[in-house]
Amino acid sequence: MFTRSAIFRGRIHDGMQDAFFQAVRTRLLPAWQQMLHAQEVRIYMPVEAEPPGQDVFLVQEIDYPSRAAITEALASDRRLVAMEALASIRHMYEGSHHHIIYERL
Repeated sequence: MFTRSAIFRGRIHDGMQDAFFQAVRTRLLPAWQQMLHAQEVRIYMPVEAEPPGQDVFLVQEIDYPSRAAITEALASDRRLVAMEALASIRHMYEGSHHHIIYERL
């Protein structure tokens, strides 16, 4: 089992927190759930972090059965749906995100 995680760093614009997390639930989560080979999707809103992680405002995890499945998912047209969903909420925050792939031990 492999998990691809996205870690969002920066900040949600003032007054946009509720709208941002609502959009994550209604736009991003369904887009991530439809990713090719996705087995489970989890999203987290950090409530506390040690330095230097205080600027993390969203963490997403998608489980896949294999590294090959991740490669296929990232090459799939379904990824475009997820990228479009992310672009639709980009105005609500400033910052960036990066990905980490984990293997369950």
